Amino acid sequence: MTINDKLDSLIRLKKQAEAGGGEKRIQQQRAQGKLTARERIELLLDPESFSELGTLISHRATDFGLAEQKHLGDAVITGSGKIDSRPVFVYSQDFTVWGGSISEVVGQKVGQIMDMALNCGVPIIAIYDSGGARIQEGVASLSGVGEILLRNTLCSGVVPQLSVVVGPSAGGAVYCPAITDFVFMVKGISQMYITGPDVVKAVTGEKISHQELGGAEVHASKSGVAHFITDSEVACFKMVRRLLSLLPQNYKAPLPEVKPSDDPERTDESLLDLIPDDPRKPYDMKKLITSVVDSGDFMEVHQYFAPNIIVGFARLNGQPAGIVAQQPICLAGVIDIDASVKAARFVRFCDGFGIPLVSFVDVPGFMPGSAQEHHGIIRHGAKLIYAYAEATVPKVTVITRKAYGGAYIVMSSKHLRGDINYAWPSGEIAVMGAEGAVNVIFRRAIAESDNPTETQQQLVSEYREKFDNPYETAALGYIDDVIDPRQTRPKLIRALEMLRNKVQSSPQKKHSNIPL
Repeated sequence: MTINDKLDSLIRLKKQAEAGGGEKRIQQQRAQGKLTARERIELLLDPESFSELGTLISHRATDFGLAEQKHLGDAVITGSGKIDSRPVFVYSQDFTVWGGSISEVVGQKVGQIMDMALNCGVPIIAIYDSGGARIQEGVASLSGVGEILLRNTLCSGVVPQLSVVVGPSAGGAVYCPAITDFVFMVKGISQMYITGPDVVKAVTGEKISHQELGGAEVHASKSGVAHFITDSEVACFKMVRRLLSLLPQNYKAPLPEVKPSDDPERTDESLLDLIPDDPRKPYDMKKLITSVVDSGDFMEVHQYFAPNIIVGFARLNGQPAGIVAQQPICLAGVIDIDASVKAARFVRFCDGFGIPLVSFVDVPGFMPGSAQEHHGIIRHGAKLIYAYAEATVPKVTVITRKAYGGAYIVMSSKHLRGDINYAWPSGEIAVMGAEGAVNVIFRRAIAESDNPTETQQQLVSEYREKFDNPYETAALGYIDDVIDPRQTRPKLIRALEMLRNKVQSSPQKKHSNIPL
């Protein structure tokens, strides 16, 4: 056999691998409104940058007729490429081959690139479209899932891990994306669940559709599993690229800064009118965020989950920053269980990858009520306290209005190692609001007064004059400066520049024990 014959053979094998499960199954994939595994990689990566690995591998199983049904590359495409000229590792499950199921060989292929990503300090992007472990392989397929889960855990906090769910992700394998840093889903085609609708009906009697059980909207708004949802795969992969542009390559790497086009000294007159005169009236905190960040470009994370707190990424003078803020137009910005978990996870991610934190505070307290208490607001609220307290990245805080009680402490206060803490003149820092405080402190005096209502109102007015301002707190050194709202952007930028080379350590330990 000549070299040309051998090359012809190689070409045939490569075409066979590229064909996946064959034209019929590819058409079935498209009939469901889904792209193929290779089309997804092309959308995600820079043109002509993908280098495939494990192209000619195939499964080793022989039971249930598997020996006669082999597909080169098996049910996943793995390799490396570039996004905006930065290297990444990627794997894309191929639903046209055995429903994208995870076999022993699939675990081997994915494990290889995850090990390489860990050793090279490069982000991992996983594209999920799979029915779970391959039943025909038995425990061997479970070993493949386990190998991936182990590496998800080992890579956590070392390199960014992004999961793109563009089909089913089911069974034990659904924990693979769950362990990663950010999960993307697409409306109408994405599902995540431990057990599918058929099993749910058989066990519980509940009749529910795939989308109702584990669709994109469900996980974006109810469970909080999905951080981002889009209307199409094209939009989804654009969003993945956008997020990656804000993240470092690994926990030791510098942040991806860009040359800013927005004036760092820019002020905004409209911020003077943002806070209503009536402290009971809400306002939209996103107006403040988009006002102060570069070009108003804010990438919100978990937009539809626990909307009473806002988290996301932006740039300040070209430098990425993580934003955490209460949202007064939703539940008055109160901290409940979901908000605690949402913000705590985000703060820990930013701290793990060296991303500075900017917190905007308008918080009346933690959510009261038996439902919150019985479902563990103490335990879950402690997660947010813990996250801010252990974080060693630069932390800059701006109190815009209310900062009451324990919620004041939680939100990156000086007491939790906040670096620079500002307040607007409208800031109110106290154990509780004026009415509540007066009713506690002066209960007897009000009750014994000839005119309790008038007495109460007078005492409330006196309390507000004394405490519903930031100056008492500033006098104690817990606020570094009271700033003109219009100056918020330049103040934040200067603070972050000041803290750019911050180094702070914590007590030596094997690992912490966050109250999960």
